Amino acid sequence: MSIEVAASIYDYPKYYDLLFGSDVAAEFRFLRACFAKHAGCVVKRIFEPACGTGRLLIKLGRSGYDVSGNDLNPKAVDFCNERLCKYNLPESVVVANMADFKLKKKFDASFNMINSFRHLATEKEARNHLECMSNAMNQGGLYVLGIHLEPTSCPAMQEESWSARRGNLVINSHMWSKGIDRKKRLEHLGLNIDVFTPTKRMRIVDHMEYRTYKKAQFQSLVKSVPELEIAETYDFSYNIRQPHVVTGMTEDVVFVLRRK
Repeated sequence: MSIEVAASIYDYPKYYDLLFGSDVAAEFRFLRACFAKHAGCVVKRIFEPACGTGRLLIKLGRSGYDVSGNDLNPKAVDFCNERLCKYNLPESVVVANMADFKLKKKFDASFNMINSFRHLATEKEARNHLECMSNAMNQGGLYVLGIHLEPTSCPAMQEESWSARRGNLVINSHMWSKGIDRKKRLEHLGLNIDVFTPTKRMRIVDHMEYRTYKKAQFQSLVKSVPELEIAETYDFSYNIRQPHVVTGMTEDVVFVLRRK
């Protein structure tokens, strides 16, 4: 049986978790190395904004950190809390807007690894988010933020495809750029997710909008929140021994922001 639905991949947390979970081990090692190398405080409490299914939160929590997060999607939050409970960890993820939140306890480190930050469609929302993070972060704390920059010295990548498998569940995905609204700085993206099991095939047809950032635009945004500084930059190879110098050809960047 084959069906097609127009929907958000975020409403299918099981599929989302598998599709975007392939780099968990590398991300986990990289985050712990970042904490050791760049944090100006001892990292015990970790927070993830727009945490989705919490694939990294779970792993960090099981390693002894005090973890928490937020997300706008109730299905993702429920999925994450159920898994936290499965591993006898507190159900510490809540439904909240990453651009408008407060925490009862400040954190020592935080992360957002795969472009969720770019869902914030305006400069005001993006600045509000960084201010929320800064206000909730201990001095010397980190915010490890992974985004795709728009290159200025070469053509931008226009499409990508990737696959994931777990047992009899296979997921193929294809994402492509539909174009950029230059006035609003919004890139329109199409995303097809093909899900295969032994008894069915389903295609999820999704549409996303991401705010665009060139190097100078992101640097300017960070400077508008004076409590934060860019401590270092890396690429998506997650090699702590090889910081990356951002140039006009750079697309995949991990910015390590630190609370002054």
